[in-house]
Amino acid sequence: MLIGTVALFTGMLGLLSTPAWSLIEHTKTQRESVVEMLEQLEERHYSKLSYDDALSSQHLDSYIDSLDPGKMFFFADDISEFNQYRSVMDDHLKQGKLDAGFAIFNRYHERLRSRLESLIDTLPQTAAALDFSVDENYSLDLETRQWAKTQAQLDDRWRKQLKNQVLGLKMAKKPAEEIVPTLEKRYAAQLRNVKQYNSQDVFQIYANALTELYDPHTNYLSPRTTENFNINMSLSLEGIGAVLQKDDEYTKISSLVAKGPADKQGALQPSDRVVAVGQDLEGAMQDIIGWRLDEVVELIRGPKGTTVRLEVIPAKSKSTDERKTITIVRNTVKLEEQAAQKKVLEIPQGDKITRIGVIDVPAFYIDFDAMRRGEENYKSTTRDVKRLLGELEEAGVEGIIVDLRNNGGGSLQEANELTGLFIEYGPTVQIRHSSRRVWRDGKRLKSSYYDGPLVVLVNRLSASASEIFAGAMQDYERAIVVGDRSFGKGTVQTLVPLTEGQLKITESKFYRISGESTQHRGVVPDVSFPSVFDTTEIGESSLDHALSWDKISPIRHMKYDNFAPILPDLKDLFHQRSGKNPEFIFLEDQVDLAQETRELKFLPLNEEARIALRNGQEEKALAIENKRRKAQGEELLTSLEKNPEEEDAVATHDSEIEVEEDDETDVLLIEAGHVLIDMLLLSNERFALQR
Repeated sequence: MLIGTVALFTGMLGLLSTPAWSLIEHTKTQRESVVEMLEQLEERHYSKLSYDDALSSQHLDSYIDSLDPGKMFFFADDISEFNQYRSVMDDHLKQGKLDAGFAIFNRYHERLRSRLESLIDTLPQTAAALDFSVDENYSLDLETRQWAKTQAQLDDRWRKQLKNQVLGLKMAKKPAEEIVPTLEKRYAAQLRNVKQYNSQDVFQIYANALTELYDPHTNYLSPRTTENFNINMSLSLEGIGAVLQKDDEYTKISSLVAKGPADKQGALQPSDRVVAVGQDLEGAMQDIIGWRLDEVVELIRGPKGTTVRLEVIPAKSKSTDERKTITIVRNTVKLEEQAAQKKVLEIPQGDKITRIGVIDVPAFYIDFDAMRRGEENYKSTTRDVKRLLGELEEAGVEGIIVDLRNNGGGSLQEANELTGLFIEYGPTVQIRHSSRRVWRDGKRLKSSYYDGPLVVLVNRLSASASEIFAGAMQDYERAIVVGDRSFGKGTVQTLVPLTEGQLKITESKFYRISGESTQHRGVVPDVSFPSVFDTTEIGESSLDHALSWDKISPIRHMKYDNFAPILPDLKDLFHQRSGKNPEFIFLEDQVDLAQETRELKFLPLNEEARIALRNGQEEKALAIENKRRKAQGEELLTSLEKNPEEEDAVATHDSEIEVEEDDETDVLLIEAGHVLIDMLLLSNERFALQR
């Protein structure tokens, strides 16, 4: 195998004829670290995978795909050459040999540099020669794309990509004279980033191509990534309150920090792609496509009270044609703003008004420092919810909705403690270690609890600790769970230091008291509402190599009710109601239109055809909106364009201002209230029949 390694490096030396462009080489500490990493993966990872020939083959494919997902740099001959490593990378890495990974990267690195330099040199004349009257398409289906066999094939692929980028900017109303300079700056920034690649970057990509085969939450963190971990992945200190991730050449919104500036502003959504960033209200927009994540973070972060503008491609858009600019005032995320809050819904039922208490739990939080200091009134989810429950009971509500939408989790301790407010005693969760040892946590002592009617509202962004609480409420038959299937993250990670960097490794898995995992499948609601999120983009099931759903032995536990007899009626009543509710119909129509857009396999590069495609989608969106307006007796629109006053209102939004939410517009919350009322009526009817 050593002969093959030398041959590949010899080929690389022939390719890299520019003396100033040197090969990137691995270091002694990286060779030591990869051996340590493999030992940890095989000994401690929950899946118990062995790094053998089969996984070596997957590692090669994963690594090539992480470097060149669009098949824009490597040729079919390169892939044939790299196949010499397919069954030996496991042997090499166990010996601390990184030659294959660095050789493949250097090939990619040279091709990337060469292509960017060529694009920059020829962009004005190439862009001028593009003919948008020709009938041809740009493929969006990367899965079926084949490796180019010739330079001509690859050049044509790049021509179509450039044509799509130019047309996308035209469709986004970029002035014609700014299109080429915008792309030149974009490619120059990418070339600058290429020149900054070092051995740490290469090692991290190579290592993660392997670790993510174990599961998507097991990652190698280089020293630089470790040092900037909180900054790179979260802007929750002084910024906009968003978690970012790389998505090919784009920066994608992974999630929003509850009650952070972006969440409160309301326009930015998970899976939106940020393409440009501007400072203050009138600063020039900086194109950030192709930038490193840490550079994007640095641009978006800033002092409290300052303004940042984000130009984004909405998550629902398949092409880059649709853009919107979102203005956010930077701020810090305050613990008191993330605290649980209450309100009362007043829902008409004929001549009667039913009062339903709502407790919004945006995160599972606890002030550990204050608790350790012995402060009597330290902040925690459970303490706050207990107080709110008492206030709502005093207000005479007839039932409670616990709203966990967009709650990404937090303290496991708080998930257990919160469950204890709604059951007398008993286990809450099972945690199974990679050693296969299982331990249980929950409420150990009997005590008083809220025993009134309860509904738990979840959505696709309800994850981790939220799923533990919702699953426990469902298993104890203590509550009806309504909404969308939850995220499905049922794994626990730990950080392990290496000679260079750290390994974040999945070591345990959560299980419900029923024995079912929350992993991958999430919590399935008893009454399912339409999903406003793309499940192919958001949720554990959307991630490659996510650990599967499974079961372990259940725990004996009491059941507080028997909802099975009334569930069919609850679902029927919901469907009858939602089928007549214009807001629900509007939501379902939007979901259908988004799904239709996601199914597009190509975009026309003929300008007239592209305009027709966009206009067709806009007409469908307008028809959906007017269908809702007609049902509500509102004035119909002639277009979906916002007027200047609306735009100014968004642009000058101050995240310090508390915006009063209109409960009447929260169709999902209102429907959760109706389900709770149905549950009350059906339970009372059943009780009366049993007497």
